[in-house]
Amino acid sequence: MERSLNRWACRTICIMILTLLSRASSLAQQPLAPAPAPPGTLVDIGGQRLHLNCTGQGSPTVLLESGTGDVSVIWSLVQPGVSAFTRVCSYDRGGYAWSDPGTRPRTFAQLALELHQALAILHIGPPYIVVGQSYGGLAIRGFAARYRSEVLGAVMVDAVHEDQQVVYGGQPHRIRDSAKGRPFPAPQIRLDSEMLRSAQAKAAAREQPVEPPLDRLPTNAQRIWRWANTQPLLEMAQQAELDWSPEELALLHESRLKDRATLGDIPLLVLARTRGGYPDGMSVSAEALERERKELQSDLAHLSRRGKLVYAVNSGHNIHLEDPGLVIRSIREVVEMARARR
Repeated sequence: MERSLNRWACRTICIMILTLLSRASSLAQQPLAPAPAPPGTLVDIGGQRLHLNCTGQGSPTVLLESGTGDVSVIWSLVQPGVSAFTRVCSYDRGGYAWSDPGTRPRTFAQLALELHQALAILHIGPPYIVVGQSYGGLAIRGFAARYRSEVLGAVMVDAVHEDQQVVYGGQPHRIRDSAKGRPFPAPQIRLDSEMLRSAQAKAAAREQPVEPPLDRLPTNAQRIWRWANTQPLLEMAQQAELDWSPEELALLHESRLKDRATLGDIPLLVLARTRGGYPDGMSVSAEALERERKELQSDLAHLSRRGKLVYAVNSGHNIHLEDPGLVIRSIREVVEMARARR
């Protein structure tokens, strides 16, 4: 099931619809649920609080970056395994779950600054191994670009490529084609009080059923997932991130053309699903889209001179849920390569 990828695509069309199409048939009005206790720490980074859940000990520290709309508990099947051999941090981006919304626009540099500031306050310094799933694969490239000397390795979990055509509305679309050439502002730490007030003004909650493969999560993680998806702020924060996606993907495309190995020579593992699952009857054939997808996943591996592509034969888009063992083993491999190099 292409839960995260399809949702990301639908929300990044140029008109930027305000309702998630994949949720439309299942949302129901419910009483507001009380917030569960966060598993990690709420860190005040300067008027904005960010939720980080760091477990384990050792260096380098592994940073887990979720797909769009996914809160930190999405890593519940991966984080315990990684914490057995090093320190690992999952977190909620601004406006997700317990985290306060950060300043707009939500560029990759802005996301990186907020996470980096929270890590500094917790005295969790570099080096880092960055791990990103779907949209998170783009976000970790933004983090590595801003803090290049602090990143020793990366794992991409069925990550989105900036040139990828994503299917929504029954047809494939290349998201970066809708970029408007907007200038990139300097990132800053600032609470988005307007978004916070707007979210607080919404009195009704809407509960989303836990669908496969989310039902593989531990019971408490499922409970947190259901709560997080009743929060109006989550949808608004997600929209704020995706509003800027065409510009970000266009910039990544240009950067890759100028410097093929934008990640240098750090160890990089690119995990990709075996089959794309494209439907027939589109303007571009399913066979052509599948061929392009595999070529672009291979292209991601060339972002580093030490990159490697690995196909997940037992999984779809959500490899961290459907084959968490593969993700854990891949992270361990990159951690050990980084330690050996140091």
